Amino acid sequence: MKILLENFHANLGKKNIFKPTVGNESLHLGRIENRIVNFATTKNLVIKSTMFPRQNIYKYTWTSPDGKTHNQIDHILRDRKWHASVLNVRSNRRADCGTGHYVVVAKFRERMAVDKQAAQKFDVDRFNFRKLNDLEVRRQYQTEISNRLAALENLNDSEDINGSLGER
Repeated sequence: MKILLENFHANLGKKNIFKPTVGNESLHLGRIENRIVNFATTKNLVIKSTMFPRQNIYKYTWTSPDGKTHNQIDHILRDRKWHASVLNVRSNRRADCGTGHYVVVAKFRERMAVDKQAAQKFDVDRFNFRKLNDLEVRRQYQTEISNRLAALENLNDSEDINGSLGER
């Protein structure tokens, strides 16, 4: 799983030809910098910071020192296979680090895959308590537990539990 957070200094426009990689929600209209699009395409990445509709004020990731020019130049790229796990991307203008850049915040949803059949088989084989409903199985279980407890009671404190490993 790949996630790339980078200040690419790249303006990404809204062109349908790049739609699988670049979304329609970019701050910029026409110009597209090919280096970031080529990089994302060759690495099978999607530029998620251009895919969520929001007001332009939340798309700005950089403001010029004069305060008049705003750009969306910091981007989040994600594996195309896992791109749906990114739920939201926006800039946070409250965090001021003195560089003119805003913090880009992304919300992810990750899931761990568990093979349910293997997990159920393990639990059933190891702890099948339904078998104790059978009277004969219950007696065998009680006898086995009693024998094991009796063996533990017969051990002396001076005897080595591990057998011959204790004598060296």
